[in-house]
Amino acid sequence: MLLKDKVAIVTGGSKGIGSAIVRHLAAEGAKVVFTYFSSSDMANALATETNAMALQSDASIFDEAQRLIDKVISIHGRVDILVNNAGITRDNLILRMNEQQWDEVLTTNLKSVFNLTKAASKPMLKQLSGSIVNIASIVGLNGQAGQSNYAASKSGIIGFTKSIAQELGKRNIRCNAIAPGFIRTDMTETLSDENKKDYFSRIPLARFGSADEVANVVVFLVSEMSSYVTGQTIAVCGGLYN
Repeated sequence: MLLKDKVAIVTGGSKGIGSAIVRHLAAEGAKVVFTYFSSSDMANALATETNAMALQSDASIFDEAQRLIDKVISIHGRVDILVNNAGITRDNLILRMNEQQWDEVLTTNLKSVFNLTKAASKPMLKQLSGSIVNIASIVGLNGQAGQSNYAASKSGIIGFTKSIAQELGKRNIRCNAIAPGFIRTDMTETLSDENKKDYFSRIPLARFGSADEVANVVVFLVSEMSSYVTGQTIAVCGGLYN
């Protein structure tokens, strides 16, 4: 029970990587509160399964982020762990990308990280402890054609992470990022065998990763196992980036 009685917040926790993170944190003894935007049935089912609390919230709205932190403090009295996982894609080539597609991705993926980190840092500073993990992407390190908005948001998260680690480190608050590569999801499962073979040829481990493999690294970064690790970006990508 690496996280016994720790209070954890996970944004975008109802499905995919987020739901795996919720499960792993809860399994390690954390009191987990996770947010969802629209997947209420999935969120409620996960909350029942893990004994976590599901709250509908949009972290990209500044005041909603503060209300979320206030709600968790009112229930649990503290915040020990924040995992900024919520994110979207609006893929398009730059000549076809419109302003709305750019703004939606930057607001949801990057502004939400600012909003929640700012709100959560206040109780963490009072506690003189805390661990923040931001879910970036290998695309934020490598770039990707057709994803300039997504790449910009995830690269921004990496720079933000390094800065926050420097700002809050003296108060025993750590901040790290994880950059997942190709992770097995409903979307990747629909790829043809030919497309999968092409992707595998570029990945040294020759397979897609799993959401659980990302969640395992989250557990490491928010537990005392990584007590001297901050300001880092860990690529969980099967060797795709080095």
